[in-house]
Amino acid sequence: MPKRNKKKKKNKIKGLSESIIKILRKANGKPYNYKQIASKLGFDDPNSRNQITKKLKQLQSKGTIQEIERGKYIIAPSQNYYTGVVDITSRGQGYVIIKDLEEDIFITNKNLNKALHGDVVEVYAFKRKKRGKMEGEITQVLQRKRTEFVGVIDIHENFAFVEINNTNMYTDIFVPKSNIGKAKNGEKVLVEISDWPDKADSPIGIIKKVLGKPGEHHTEIHAILAQYGLPYEFPADVEAFANQLDTSIQSDEIQKRRDMRDVLTFTIDPKDAKDFDDALSFQQLENGNYEIGIHIADVSHYVKPGTILDDEAYERATSVYLVDRVVPMLPEVLSNNACSLRPNEEKYTFSAVFEMNEKGEVKKQWFGRTVTYSDARFAYEEAQHIIENPDDSNYEIPSQTSLTGKTYQVDPAIASAILEMDRLAKILRKKRMHHGAISFDKVEVKFKLDENNEPEGVYFKESKDANKLIEEFMLLANRSVAEFIGKQNPPKTFVYRVHDEPDDEKIAALENIIKRFGYKMNTRDRKSTAASLNKLLKDVEGKKEQNLVDTLAIRSMSKAVYTTNNIGHYGLAFDYYTHFTSPIRRYPDVMVHRLLQHYLDKKSSAKQEEYEDKCSHSSDMENLAANAERDSIKYMQVKYMMDHQDQDFLGVISGVTEWGIYVEIISNKCEGMVRLNDLRDDHYVFDKDEFAVIGQRTHNKYTLGDEVYVKVKNADLVRKHLDFIMLGSRKEIEK
Repeated sequence: MPKRNKKKKKNKIKGLSESIIKILRKANGKPYNYKQIASKLGFDDPNSRNQITKKLKQLQSKGTIQEIERGKYIIAPSQNYYTGVVDITSRGQGYVIIKDLEEDIFITNKNLNKALHGDVVEVYAFKRKKRGKMEGEITQVLQRKRTEFVGVIDIHENFAFVEINNTNMYTDIFVPKSNIGKAKNGEKVLVEISDWPDKADSPIGIIKKVLGKPGEHHTEIHAILAQYGLPYEFPADVEAFANQLDTSIQSDEIQKRRDMRDVLTFTIDPKDAKDFDDALSFQQLENGNYEIGIHIADVSHYVKPGTILDDEAYERATSVYLVDRVVPMLPEVLSNNACSLRPNEEKYTFSAVFEMNEKGEVKKQWFGRTVTYSDARFAYEEAQHIIENPDDSNYEIPSQTSLTGKTYQVDPAIASAILEMDRLAKILRKKRMHHGAISFDKVEVKFKLDENNEPEGVYFKESKDANKLIEEFMLLANRSVAEFIGKQNPPKTFVYRVHDEPDDEKIAALENIIKRFGYKMNTRDRKSTAASLNKLLKDVEGKKEQNLVDTLAIRSMSKAVYTTNNIGHYGLAFDYYTHFTSPIRRYPDVMVHRLLQHYLDKKSSAKQEEYEDKCSHSSDMENLAANAERDSIKYMQVKYMMDHQDQDFLGVISGVTEWGIYVEIISNKCEGMVRLNDLRDDHYVFDKDEFAVIGQRTHNKYTLGDEVYVKVKNADLVRKHLDFIMLGSRKEIEK
């Protein structure tokens, strides 16, 4: 009996629908036929092409794709596709944040499709079956947030992997042998993603820079800068350009300016300041009023649009203040010399000059370019000594307070000016607070470093009257400049510093937490909310929970940003506000100087779109710099605690999660975590309603705000993380 011929089984292409949709989506409207799609998928046999043709017809009948010409297809427009920014969690899942959508779209790990944290993506959204919430799949990465990452290299015989120490990064980076360069196994490196093939699990990278051995000081500081894409040196051509600038004071330039060299002028800055971008002048007028000048370094005189110096300053957008160094926005020849208002030197300045009466009311104002001469330089501590000793007719600064370390006498005219300006500053501050300004005087952690940048001690930077004197007059200049332009008719494009009202949900969350400490808030309206916040911040002063409440209050606020669209500044209670007073370290201030002069010259309004883009870039760079500064503080805190591993510390529970208890040490503000697994006396379970973890057998409870004793278990410099051992509550140990 003849054998029946078995039909050869045709291989079915897996995931064909998804592959076709992905190809057409990436085509951005360009039509493809079945041959082009087959070629993209790497198929050239008749069976595969036949499957593709059939699948195209099926997708067309479902309305997923459209046939716009005979045999040529594009993706069908859909309301379910959105563009947004992806936020990757530590669990390797994500959320796409859509600007005009109330709910974020949840993305499982398998649906991230090579998107990384911060990328601008296209996402297809659908309802999640169980809870009806939005879930989606990323269909396209439209713009990478970043392509360079910092990690530790693990070298094998013919390849390497770079492991990225970042909770938002769910993949390592594969490096072929040819791309390893001079990196050695275990070193910290900067790696750039060069490609991510469709079928590859990990992206392919190339080593751009070897940063050094993990844990070493310069390696970690340079790694922080590299992680945020921040430079730590200027390109040679930018340095050369800056060094050839004529920084001398010219008589023909003086003729174009208001000459204020004969008016008493001085600076008040931190002891360790190297650039002085603001000075104050003071004189009493014949009518009894005071003329007070806020004089700002005229950076825009030297930094001209269209130059490589301006391009570099714009790209940096801000100086970065790390624990052991400053990464300046401008080369040293400008930041520390030509634009620094050093004592006994003439300088070009941009000034806001006010005539004020004894009540602190502004009677006249003037804005423009000036030339000034600084008669003296004071540290905050020196000015504070004068303010605290108003009856000292000798105005003697003791050696322990003075910049030089020697006792000296202050010119009585300058001392009198400081005392009168302090009185006026207090009037200005009182008015601000009355109008609903919020007083955030959060404690700043500072380190005493030895010559090798090793931390010898920790101290807290306080804002005293001398600091507040400078703050109030800088605020007056910033507000007045913004108001001067903002009220012009027709309206003019300008750079504003805005701060939106706080989010209701965040304020509600803050209220919920502070109840545990016995505090209340009145959030009936804007003014009562501001008054309540001020009362809260004052009430917690000196209490164990101060830093926690200060931090939570700041987090409840919206973020201040730069924009051409003025909505006012909630935190300062100003309808108009800008940044005019620090052009050495902030690019927006340079833009403000240029625009102010542009309008003083009666020129037409600048292009809003151009300046809005620059504002957005400046806000982004400010955020990166703040993150880098925070990371450098965390690094130094861990370094400091490495030398105190045998010591018991009293701390406050600053956070409670399902995996551990966060504790902030009271004496130095270093924060670490006690893992629940390390609590050996019981099995503890997180209770989110109680902000606590509770022992199942003993019912022992550790709650937010509790005082506890801890000891360092592990100090990880590379991860900038402290693990603590719980010794017990303060009540238990001290009874």
